[in-house]
Amino acid sequence: MKLILNTQSMVPIYEQIVQQIERMIAEGKLVAGDPLPSVRALAAELRISALTVKKAYDRLEEEGLTATVHGKGTYVTAANQEMMAEQMRREIEKDLEQIIQKAIAGGLTRDEIRDMMQFLLEE
Repeated sequence: MKLILNTQSMVPIYEQIVQQIERMIAEGKLVAGDPLPSVRALAAELRISALTVKKAYDRLEEEGLTATVHGKGTYVTAANQEMMAEQMRREIEKDLEQIIQKAIAGGLTRDEIRDMMQFLLEE
């Protein structure tokens, strides 16, 4: 599983794992029934503590995105795609708000920002 961890980030490592797996599910890269790597295998691959991976897997299970079958592994469940899409929209909205604030702080007007967004959407 291709996960990229940023040790310089203020976001805890287990949360980075959760976010990336949530994104893979939302994008359809992981679908219901797909197995996740074992806790130990993913910990070894990422060179982190197995407890950190376990915490991430527990969080995914609490959210209803995965189910763990003892002795067999952790699997993606039939996630509510609408819920995942809404979560993705919220993340994008938050990112756009930050970008807009940065643009305004940089002296751009609302019209300039709109024009820029429209131009980028047309490409």
